[in-house]
Amino acid sequence: MGKPTIETRHLKIFVTVYKTRSFTKAAEELYTSQPTVSEHMQNLEARLNCKLFDRLGRSILPTPEAEILYPRAMAILEDLQRLEEEISAARESISGQLIIGASTIPGAYILPVLAASFKNEFPGISFEIRINDSAKIIEAVAGNELLLGVVGAKIARAKLHFQPFAEDELILAAASSNPVAGEITMEELGRLPFIVRERGSGTRKSTESLLAQQNKTLNQLNICATLGSSAAVKEAIKANLGVSVISRYAIQDELLSGKIREIHIPGLTMKRNFYIVTPARRTLPNHYQELVTRLLQS
Repeated sequence: MGKPTIETRHLKIFVTVYKTRSFTKAAEELYTSQPTVSEHMQNLEARLNCKLFDRLGRSILPTPEAEILYPRAMAILEDLQRLEEEISAARESISGQLIIGASTIPGAYILPVLAASFKNEFPGISFEIRINDSAKIIEAVAGNELLLGVVGAKIARAKLHFQPFAEDELILAAASSNPVAGEITMEELGRLPFIVRERGSGTRKSTESLLAQQNKTLNQLNICATLGSSAAVKEAIKANLGVSVISRYAIQDELLSGKIREIHIPGLTMKRNFYIVTPARRTLPNHYQELVTRLLQS
């Protein structure tokens, strides 16, 4: 059999015995029994192949080997204590860089507001928000390129955890100058020039789901343009290129100013959730977990 390994508790007991010059006093200080202290010292002596204490009746004296070991043992125990304190501080600290992947709507209209309040509360935080479509953000989290994503669609992927945190309303929007009526049917929608988002977009996925509820597909619409962002769709609507389904978040200012108006389709309510997506098997650093908590409370 090999030699016993040196354990932290061996060093702690050795240091206490060295300081007290007594197995009995060391046992009392450590809230253990004298035989336990003796056993640990025997194991440590066997591992180091030397004698650490001379037993002189009821008293003991450290050997030259113990004098060599004592300062090294103290340094090791102090290093371990500092390590525990640093890890504990890291676990409790709210500081560092937050790199977040976000689809267009949460990345442009939700996260910046939250980032500002979070930064005010925790000045040691810095943000990087990488905006892309939902599919690409989900892919980046699945590939461990990102720890946290905020997206407008839930796409089934193994080893990912999705948490809904906010609701969004999608509306059919047109330029204020567009002559289309304020309320239309699905059949009438099919005849209007329609602007659609690119594949992978959460808004496009939600639009497809809503159309499916009406037994319709995008192919049955009169698609006049496919655009890669909500901002581009908004500008195209304002330019009267066509109508489109878009998040109320994205056009709330234009609705208030009257540049864009909402078109109603009776019986059709277009709502969706935004999701926090994280790797299912990775532990989030404390500052990431705190941000997730704030998102869930928003």
